[in-house]
Amino acid sequence: MISLGRTINPHISVDCVVFGFSTNQLKILLIEREYRDDSGKQARDHKLPGDFITLNEDLDLAAVRTLEELTGLNSIYLHQFAFIGQPERIWKKSDMDWLNTTTGMEIQRVVTAAYFALINITESNSDFAIKNNASWIDIKEVPALAFDHRNIIDRGLAHLQKSLRNEPIGFELLPEKFTIRELQSLYEVILDCNLDNRNFRKKILKSNYLIQLDEKQIGVAHKPAFYYRFDKHIYNKQKKEYLGFNF
Repeated sequence: MISLGRTINPHISVDCVVFGFSTNQLKILLIEREYRDDSGKQARDHKLPGDFITLNEDLDLAAVRTLEELTGLNSIYLHQFAFIGQPERIWKKSDMDWLNTTTGMEIQRVVTAAYFALINITESNSDFAIKNNASWIDIKEVPALAFDHRNIIDRGLAHLQKSLRNEPIGFELLPEKFTIRELQSLYEVILDCNLDNRNFRKKILKSNYLIQLDEKQIGVAHKPAFYYRFDKHIYNKQKKEYLGFNF
């Protein structure tokens, strides 16, 4: 958190689950934190990018600001998926002490607005993230986390999986051009399942917002595949005209 020097609302925060996709892995951006454990010894763990909102700050703008200040990431897909406010959210004394120390205030209870963000890792500003103790970690290898951030990640992943089945948000995690196989791999990793190659290709190519490029892979051991791109304009137009039922 980076609240010092700001007039904050000590009861409302934003936390961001930032998903990235690379080398057939779904990754999450975590920030290393220094704190003192319950015995007073210096310790380290990880946390989600998050911060308290300021007194007159919109929640969405607070999430955008938090991501940019803590990781250098901006202009990315960001969606609020939950409000989390159980009274026992902050149950560890060490976590409460850390909040009091970093804010200079006495914190008693915090409600957080949880967001998930999607980013193409190859386009992220990794140098800035490294300077701020942020790193990409395979979601299957997430270490011990501060507060209730493991629960927030699990809820964010469940929401991402549900959203992926209903709208083409997965393209936010891919480079501008990609193969059908790369797209299928993304779906398989996020949904944690195996998909039939032929059926997936047949279904995905029915969409008129997936545009085949006049370009193939180069330097691959197998038959080069065509590249495709996602046309967001076509998708938005189609979505606007869709009524949800057939006449």
